Amino acid sequence: MPKITHRYQLTLTWTGNLGTGTAEYRGYSRAHEVTAPGVPPLLGSADPMFRGAADRWNPEQLLVAALSQCHLLAYLHVCADAGVVVTNYVDHPEGLLARTSGGGGHFTEVTLHPTVTVAAPDQLDQARELHTEANRQCFIANSVNFPVRHQPLTLPPSPLAPLA
Repeated sequence: MPKITHRYQLTLTWTGNLGTGTAEYRGYSRAHEVTAPGVPPLLGSADPMFRGAADRWNPEQLLVAALSQCHLLAYLHVCADAGVVVTNYVDHPEGLLARTSGGGGHFTEVTLHPTVTVAAPDQLDQARELHTEANRQCFIANSVNFPVRHQPLTLPPSPLAPLA
């Protein structure tokens, strides 16, 4: 198969100059906007523990979100290909960041906790197993240097679910 390269471009604009730029560490906001054609702006900041705004997305949250989103999309794809009908999917991912001396740090792992409902009880085992293939296909999980773990919960259809 020929190698295909995709390009992703955006604009990141710092909006946190409070009048004196970065003259003082405490004298500027970490506010910024991420924009790209056709999508609403993403309002970002630093994590509040790094003087950021709690009401804006921080890069650490966005990394965990990207891993969760990528797994969801890969998982839905492999399920559709395998004939496993997913009717609901909710994830509560968690990332662990270790601080290092000198002010740096790195993620040590991210664990996804997807709760997946399938259309038929006989699809439960296969639905559980397909998380491994989804992880193998996830572009973001294949791009990070820490483990992306999965602790899925797979549920049969609810007896209260409407019939299709």
